[in-house]
Amino acid sequence: MRWIRFSTDDRCAYGLLDGDAVMEISGEPWGTPAPTGSKYRLRDVTLEVPVVPRTFYCAGINYSTHIREMAAKRGVQPVFPEKPDIGYRANNALIAHEQPVVIPVDATEKVNYEGELVVVIGKQAKHLSAADAMSCVYGYTIGNDVSERTWQRGDRTFWRGKNANTFKPMGPWIETDVNLDTMTTIVRVNGAESVRFKTNDMIFDIPTYIAAMTRYLTLYPGDVIWMGTDGTSPDLRHGDVVEVEITGLGMLRNPFVRPTN
Repeated sequence: MRWIRFSTDDRCAYGLLDGDAVMEISGEPWGTPAPTGSKYRLRDVTLEVPVVPRTFYCAGINYSTHIREMAAKRGVQPVFPEKPDIGYRANNALIAHEQPVVIPVDATEKVNYEGELVVVIGKQAKHLSAADAMSCVYGYTIGNDVSERTWQRGDRTFWRGKNANTFKPMGPWIETDVNLDTMTTIVRVNGAESVRFKTNDMIFDIPTYIAAMTRYLTLYPGDVIWMGTDGTSPDLRHGDVVEVEITGLGMLRNPFVRPTN
Protein backbone atom coordinates (compact mmCIF):
# COMPACT_ATOMS: atom_id res chain seq x y z
CA MET A 1 0.00 0.00 0.00
CA ARG A 2 1.06 3.56 -0.67
CA TRP A 3 0.09 6.25 1.81
CA ILE A 4 0.37 10.00 1.47
CA ARG A 5 -0.04 12.79 3.96
CA PHE A 6 -1.71 15.67 2.19
CA SER A 7 -3.38 19.01 2.71
CA THR A 8 -6.43 20.53 1.12
CA ASP A 9 -8.69 23.39 2.24
CA ASP A 10 -6.28 24.22 5.08
CA ARG A 11 -6.62 20.70 6.48
CA CYS A 12 -4.10 17.87 6.69
CA ALA A 13 -4.92 14.14 6.55
CA TYR A 14 -3.62 10.76 5.45
CA GLY A 15 -4.86 9.05 2.34
CA LEU A 16 -4.42 5.77 0.51
CA LEU A 17 -3.00 6.42 -2.95
CA ASP A 18 -4.34 4.28 -5.79
CA GLY A 19 -3.04 5.56 -9.11
CA ASP A 20 -4.23 9.17 -9.25
CA ALA A 21 -6.94 8.65 -6.62
CA VAL A 22 -6.51 9.59 -2.96
CA MET A 23 -8.92 7.99 -0.47
CA GLU A 24 -8.84 9.92 2.78
CA ILE A 25 -8.70 8.16 6.14
CA SER A 26 -9.08 9.32 9.70
CA GLY A 27 -6.15 8.61 11.98
CA GLU A 28 -2.77 7.26 10.92
CA PRO A 29 -2.04 4.32 8.60
CA TRP A 30 -0.26 2.30 11.33
CA GLY A 31 -3.06 2.90 13.85
CA THR A 32 -6.73 2.12 13.30
CA PRO A 33 -7.45 4.04 10.09
CA ALA A 34 -11.03 4.41 8.92
CA PRO A 35 -12.17 5.67 5.50
CA THR A 36 -13.83 9.09 5.70
CA GLY A 37 -15.56 8.71 2.33
CA SER A 38 -13.71 11.71 0.88
CA LYS A 39 -11.81 11.17 -2.36
CA TYR A 40 -9.46 13.46 -4.27
CA ARG A 41 -7.31 13.48 -7.34
CA LEU A 42 -3.61 13.53 -6.54
CA ARG A 43 -3.09 16.67 -8.60
CA ASP A 44 -5.71 18.51 -6.54
CA VAL A 45 -3.98 18.05 -3.17
CA THR A 46 -0.68 19.25 -1.74
CA LEU A 47 1.78 16.57 -0.65
CA GLU A 48 3.14 17.07 2.85
CA VAL A 49 5.99 15.19 4.54
CA PRO A 50 4.60 11.65 4.87
CA VAL A 51 5.08 11.59 8.66
CA VAL A 52 6.11 14.09 11.32
CA PRO A 53 8.12 11.81 13.58
CA ARG A 54 8.01 11.77 17.35
CA THR A 55 11.76 11.12 17.15
CA PHE A 56 13.88 11.58 14.02
CA TYR A 57 16.78 9.09 14.01
CA CYS A 58 19.59 8.71 11.49
CA ALA A 59 22.20 6.05 10.92
CA GLY A 60 25.81 7.12 11.00
CA ILE A 61 28.16 6.39 8.12
CA ASN A 62 26.72 3.14 6.81
CA TYR A 63 28.01 2.56 3.25
CA SER A 64 31.62 1.72 2.39
CA THR A 65 32.03 3.79 -0.79
CA HIS A 66 30.75 6.89 0.98
CA ILE A 67 33.36 6.41 3.71
CA ARG A 68 36.18 5.95 1.19
CA GLU A 69 35.19 8.92 -0.99
CA MET A 70 34.64 11.30 1.93
CA ALA A 71 38.02 10.30 3.38
CA ALA A 72 39.68 10.91 0.01
CA LYS A 73 38.17 14.40 -0.15
CA ARG A 74 39.66 15.19 3.25
CA GLY A 75 43.00 13.55 2.43
CA VAL A 76 42.80 10.99 5.26
CA GLN A 77 42.57 7.22 5.54
CA PRO A 78 39.03 5.78 5.63
CA VAL A 79 37.80 4.57 9.01
CA PHE A 80 34.95 2.07 9.04
CA PRO A 81 32.47 1.84 11.93
CA GLU A 82 32.78 -1.10 14.31
CA LYS A 83 29.14 -0.92 15.44
CA PRO A 84 25.88 0.77 14.46
CA ASP A 85 26.00 4.47 15.27
CA ILE A 86 22.78 6.41 15.69
CA GLY A 87 22.21 10.16 15.63
CA TYR A 88 19.30 12.56 15.69
CA ARG A 89 17.92 15.21 13.37
CA ALA A 90 15.43 18.03 13.87
CA ASN A 91 11.82 18.07 12.67
CA ASN A 92 12.14 21.77 11.84
CA ALA A 93 14.39 20.76 8.92
CA LEU A 94 11.74 18.56 7.25
CA ILE A 95 10.16 19.61 3.96
CA ALA A 96 8.04 17.73 1.44
CA HIS A 97 8.47 16.58 -2.15
CA GLU A 98 8.90 19.51 -4.57
CA GLN A 99 9.43 22.08 -1.79
CA PRO A 100 12.64 24.14 -2.09
CA VAL A 101 15.78 23.57 -0.05
CA VAL A 102 16.85 27.07 0.97
CA ILE A 103 20.63 27.45 1.24
CA PRO A 104 21.38 30.07 3.93
CA VAL A 105 22.92 33.25 2.54
CA ASP A 106 26.07 32.81 4.65
CA ALA A 107 26.58 29.14 3.80
CA THR A 108 29.75 28.13 1.98
CA GLU A 109 29.71 26.37 -1.40
CA LYS A 110 30.00 22.98 0.31
CA VAL A 111 26.30 22.07 0.27
CA ASN A 112 25.72 18.39 -0.58
CA TYR A 113 22.89 15.91 -0.96
CA GLU A 114 22.67 12.45 0.62
CA GLY A 115 19.97 10.20 -0.86
CA GLU A 116 18.70 7.82 1.83
CA LEU A 117 16.20 5.06 2.49
CA VAL A 118 13.94 6.01 5.39
CA VAL A 119 12.41 3.37 7.69
CA VAL A 120 9.01 4.25 9.18
CA ILE A 121 8.19 2.57 12.49
CA GLY A 122 4.65 1.24 12.96
CA LYS A 123 4.68 -0.41 16.40
CA GLN A 124 6.11 0.44 19.79
CA ALA A 125 9.29 -1.59 20.24
CA LYS A 126 11.82 -2.27 22.98
CA HIS A 127 14.41 -5.05 23.39
CA LEU A 128 13.99 -6.52 19.91
CA SER A 129 16.47 -9.05 18.61
CA ALA A 130 17.79 -8.76 15.07
CA ALA A 131 15.56 -11.71 14.15
CA ASP A 132 12.46 -9.88 15.39
CA ALA A 133 13.47 -6.33 14.47
CA MET A 134 11.49 -5.98 11.26
CA SER A 135 8.26 -6.66 13.16
CA CYS A 136 8.09 -2.99 14.15
CA VAL A 137 8.64 -1.61 10.63
CA TYR A 138 5.55 -0.25 8.91
CA GLY A 139 7.02 0.96 5.62
CA TYR A 140 9.57 3.11 3.84
CA THR A 141 9.99 6.52 2.30
CA ILE A 142 12.87 8.56 0.83
CA GLY A 143 15.06 11.23 2.41
CA ASN A 144 17.64 13.72 1.20
CA ASP A 145 20.04 14.47 4.05
CA VAL A 146 21.31 17.88 2.95
CA SER A 147 24.56 18.95 4.61
CA GLU A 148 26.64 22.13 4.75
CA ARG A 149 30.00 20.43 5.14
CA THR A 150 32.00 23.37 6.49
CA TRP A 151 29.46 23.90 9.26
CA GLN A 152 29.23 20.16 9.82
CA ARG A 153 32.96 19.98 10.54
CA GLY A 154 32.99 23.13 12.66
CA ASP A 155 29.89 22.72 14.84
CA ARG A 156 30.20 19.89 17.36
CA THR A 157 26.46 19.11 17.38
CA PHE A 158 25.77 19.51 13.60
CA TRP A 159 23.02 21.98 14.55
CA ARG A 160 23.47 24.10 11.41
CA GLY A 161 25.26 21.78 9.03
CA LYS A 162 22.58 19.09 9.24
CA ASN A 163 19.51 20.75 10.77
CA ALA A 164 19.05 24.15 9.15
CA ASN A 165 15.48 24.80 8.00
CA THR A 166 14.59 22.84 4.80
CA PHE A 167 17.71 20.61 4.99
CA LYS A 168 15.70 17.38 5.29
CA PRO A 169 13.39 16.73 2.32
CA MET A 170 11.34 13.56 2.87
CA GLY A 171 8.66 11.85 0.77
CA PRO A 172 6.74 11.67 -1.39
CA TRP A 173 4.84 8.83 0.36
CA ILE A 174 5.13 5.75 2.56
CA GLU A 175 5.28 2.43 0.71
CA THR A 176 4.55 -0.72 2.73
CA ASP A 177 5.37 -3.38 0.13
CA VAL A 178 9.00 -3.35 -1.01
CA ASN A 179 11.81 -5.83 -1.66
CA LEU A 180 14.89 -4.32 -0.05
CA ASP A 181 17.29 -6.67 -1.83
CA THR A 182 16.20 -5.58 -5.33
CA MET A 183 16.15 -1.81 -4.70
CA THR A 184 18.60 0.65 -6.23
CA THR A 185 19.13 4.24 -5.10
CA ILE A 186 19.77 6.71 -7.95
CA VAL A 187 20.45 10.41 -7.46
CA ARG A 188 20.22 12.90 -10.31
CA VAL A 189 21.24 16.56 -10.36
CA ASN A 190 19.47 18.58 -13.04
CA GLY A 191 18.48 15.35 -14.76
CA ALA A 192 22.00 13.89 -14.95
CA GLU A 193 22.75 10.78 -12.89
CA SER A 194 25.24 11.56 -10.14
CA VAL A 195 25.35 8.35 -8.11
CA ARG A 196 23.80 4.87 -8.12
CA PHE A 197 24.10 2.16 -5.49
CA LYS A 198 22.32 -0.90 -4.13
CA THR A 199 20.01 0.40 -1.43
CA ASN A 200 20.42 -2.57 0.89
CA ASP A 201 24.22 -2.76 0.55
CA MET A 202 24.69 -1.33 4.03
CA ILE A 203 27.52 -1.97 6.46
CA PHE A 204 24.92 -2.61 9.17
CA ASP A 205 21.45 -3.55 7.97
CA ILE A 206 18.09 -2.38 9.28
CA PRO A 207 17.55 -5.28 11.74
CA THR A 208 21.01 -4.71 13.23
CA TYR A 209 20.26 -1.03 13.78
CA ILE A 210 16.83 -1.64 15.29
CA ALA A 211 18.17 -4.33 17.63
CA ALA A 212 20.98 -2.05 18.80
CA MET A 213 18.66 0.93 19.26
CA THR A 214 15.89 -0.89 21.13
CA ARG A 215 18.34 -2.24 23.65
CA TYR A 216 18.48 1.28 25.09
CA LEU A 217 15.46 3.20 23.79
CA THR A 218 11.85 2.70 22.82
CA LEU A 219 10.76 3.16 19.23
CA TYR A 220 7.25 4.53 18.74
CA PRO A 221 4.83 4.50 15.80
CA GLY A 222 5.72 7.28 13.39
CA ASP A 223 9.40 7.39 14.34
CA VAL A 224 11.75 7.38 11.35
CA ILE A 225 15.28 6.05 10.86
CA TRP A 226 17.30 7.43 7.93
CA MET A 227 19.70 4.69 6.86
CA GLY A 228 22.66 6.57 5.36
CA THR A 229 23.99 6.98 1.84
CA ASP A 230 26.70 5.82 -0.53
CA GLY A 231 28.93 7.81 -2.86
CA THR A 232 29.51 11.55 -2.64
CA SER A 233 27.74 14.65 -3.88
CA PRO A 234 28.82 17.56 -6.05
CA ASP A 235 28.53 21.00 -4.46
CA LEU A 236 24.98 22.21 -5.04
CA ARG A 237 24.10 25.71 -6.18
CA HIS A 238 21.13 27.98 -6.67
CA GLY A 239 18.83 26.55 -9.32
CA ASP A 240 19.94 22.93 -9.01
CA VAL A 241 17.23 20.27 -8.82
CA VAL A 242 18.00 17.03 -6.98
CA GLU A 243 16.01 13.84 -7.55
CA VAL A 244 16.45 10.86 -5.24
CA GLU A 245 14.88 7.74 -6.76
CA ILE A 246 14.68 4.39 -5.02
CA THR A 247 13.40 1.73 -7.36
CA GLY A 248 10.15 0.16 -6.22
CA LEU A 249 9.56 3.06 -3.87
CA GLY A 250 9.38 6.32 -5.81
CA MET A 251 11.22 9.57 -6.37
CA LEU A 252 11.77 12.61 -4.15
CA ARG A 253 12.48 15.86 -6.03
CA ASN A 254 13.50 19.23 -4.61
CA PRO A 255 14.93 22.43 -6.09
CA PHE A 256 17.77 24.25 -4.30
CA VAL A 257 17.67 28.02 -3.94
CA ARG A 258 20.00 30.54 -2.33
CA PRO A 259 18.50 33.93 -1.40
CA THR A 260 20.59 36.98 -2.18
CA ASN A 261 19.89 38.61 1.20
